[in-house]
Amino acid sequence: MRIIMFYHSLLSDWNHGNAHFLRGVATDLMVRGHDVVVYEPGGGWSLQNLLSEHGREPLDRFAQTYPMLKIATYNPRRVNLTRIISCTDLVLVHEWNEPNLIRRIGEHRSKGGFKLLFHDTHHRLASDPRSILGLDLRNYDGVLAFGSVLRDMYARNGWVGKAWTWHEAADTRIFRPLPRKKREGEVVWIGNWGDEERTAELKEYLIEPVKDLGLGATVYGVRYPKTARACLKRAGIDYRGWLANFDVPDVFSRYAFTVHVPRRAYANQLLGIPTIRPFEAMASGIPLICAPWQDTEGLFQAGRDYLLARTGQEMRRCMRALLDDRHLGRELARNARRTILTRHTCAHRVEELLEIYRKLRGASQKRRAARSA
Repeated sequence: MRIIMFYHSLLSDWNHGNAHFLRGVATDLMVRGHDVVVYEPGGGWSLQNLLSEHGREPLDRFAQTYPMLKIATYNPRRVNLTRIISCTDLVLVHEWNEPNLIRRIGEHRSKGGFKLLFHDTHHRLASDPRSILGLDLRNYDGVLAFGSVLRDMYARNGWVGKAWTWHEAADTRIFRPLPRKKREGEVVWIGNWGDEERTAELKEYLIEPVKDLGLGATVYGVRYPKTARACLKRAGIDYRGWLANFDVPDVFSRYAFTVHVPRRAYANQLLGIPTIRPFEAMASGIPLICAPWQDTEGLFQAGRDYLLARTGQEMRRCMRALLDDRHLGRELARNARRTILTRHTCAHRVEELLEIYRKLRGASQKRRAARSA
């Protein structure tokens, strides 16, 4: 099957967490024998920031890590969609694309025989609905939403004919337990500061507990303003900037545990969506403590796969427990890894995607048969 994907970037994961999942999905599809090409706009925001900060070295390492992947860059205003989409079976279009391109691809769907899915992996439908409602999805076969609450918002309001839950997952070719390295500290946090979407939460569930307990801690990520870096420094936390996503398992192997602090939208509005970081931590075999979020879809089991801290004081107790009881950490990591391998790998999501495609094709065939009868 020929599959085309229009995404912001496959090459860069600078403030672009969806690249983590996309790389794993595209790889798994290609391993199964499908022809997959990911199209990303030339000069995209994520890639330009990566290049300006780190040069081309990360791209060389990306090519070595993912030798199978095929990426094509294009000019969104001059792209020849007829040439790209011809003889294609399935097209995926991410919500982080220009509205005009999203509309034009839909117009081609109205003329061609391929199946077309819109992929939503952000909280904008809840936090800034006009940015999504203004998109022209009339000719799309449906939406892949990375959580059931988001899927239900599409279905309830009738913006598209169909919507499916398609959670993110771990690329277990990359995210796996590595031999424990020399300890660099007790806790590591990997994530971007962002747009004040979890500033208070980071202080309550990461910065202050680390400071109060006197732990050795490291933070990786981008878009940290001077005030944020100063806050980390006052707490004795080492800030190290951007980290290539494929280097994360090696970093995890140097710390006792990690923490997940969801953005406010996911903790309060889009319940049941953990985003990509917990999947990857669990797949890598590092004990995980989560700040408050409601696992309404039963993806994991609190207390078995991870520890849940509902307050800053509970976070301190959880951190202390993992440091005092190594057996607890090993048990959490083992359970979490088993849960990932059973239910939440990129291979599982590829199976889900192919099943959606088969159902769409089957429905089309039935309609054609009914018209010709």
